[in-house]
Amino acid sequence: MYKLNENNLDLEKIKEAAHMIKQGGTVVLPTETVYGLGADGLNSEAVKKIFVAKGRPQDNPLIIHVCNKDIGKYAKNIPQVANKLIEKFWPGPLTLLFEKEDIIPNDTTAGLDTVGIRMPRNNAALKLIELAGRPIAAPSANLSGKPSPTELKRCVEDLDGRVDIILGGNESEIGLESTIVDCTGERLCILRPGAITLDMLKEFDDEVYIDPGILKKTTVDFKPKAPGMKYRHYAPKAKMKIISGEEKKTIEKIREIVQNYIDANLKVGIMTCDEHIKEYDVECKISLGSNKNLEEISKNLFETLRSFDELDVDIIISEAFEEKGIGLALMNRLKKAAGYEIEFV
Repeated sequence: MYKLNENNLDLEKIKEAAHMIKQGGTVVLPTETVYGLGADGLNSEAVKKIFVAKGRPQDNPLIIHVCNKDIGKYAKNIPQVANKLIEKFWPGPLTLLFEKEDIIPNDTTAGLDTVGIRMPRNNAALKLIELAGRPIAAPSANLSGKPSPTELKRCVEDLDGRVDIILGGNESEIGLESTIVDCTGERLCILRPGAITLDMLKEFDDEVYIDPGILKKTTVDFKPKAPGMKYRHYAPKAKMKIISGEEKKTIEKIREIVQNYIDANLKVGIMTCDEHIKEYDVECKISLGSNKNLEEISKNLFETLRSFDELDVDIIISEAFEEKGIGLALMNRLKKAAGYEIEFV
């Protein structure tokens, strides 16, 4: 395992990791969203190793990561609006879905005829892709279903001994996976919300919409177009419930629920914000940050869920957050982590 400082790239370590990619191996790499588990996106056997290492369902497609904006080799029928998005947001936390070229193996796309492509905004990741000389398929670097890793130690916890090389960097800048936008229809469609928000995308297509499949719990026979659409993701070990409503009513309801669990001799964790944390008289309570700063709260979400695992709580009760801007992505991850167990008050 190598510790790699984002501000002082160790090219020899990256070269070694790039060689491993070329040889069909697996490499954990830092990105600005979350840490990724990468392999050669054009090599079916290498891609299969990702699914094995993560315990990832075979019908959950992967995103390929590139180091420049020339993607004609991998995608076809690229609309003009997509080129505008690429110019505006790449490198960055935006994945675009296109019809795939035959060079992309079906194992990478889980049998779909489309492929998601992203150019990460992380110097280590970009240099690794450049030196490998091929696109890197990379989901989050965690065991399937667990909260995505935003710190090196979480990658080690989940994948040490299951992958060939772990390149560590700094804490992930954003802390949520990229926005995924389907560019294959007449209108842009958001398949996964992220830091590139609905309002940002409306500047390029005022009819952009959110796929209904990400707004509710999916059925067993649902076929996902993109990562994160079907399965319970980002989940802590404990059961989890979200309480949503007016501020005072939410606090009162959480207090009531928590007391019932305590009376049943269960260890309860509360996920809240700076403004409310003093309202709860329990040992295991964690603030995600100020509710006036949804970017901060989003960045801290996955690491906080991991922290509750270490506290070994039986149940987590979380406040809901405003679904505007990045808050839409935040609540998407929170609802999935809770298996859509949400109570409105």
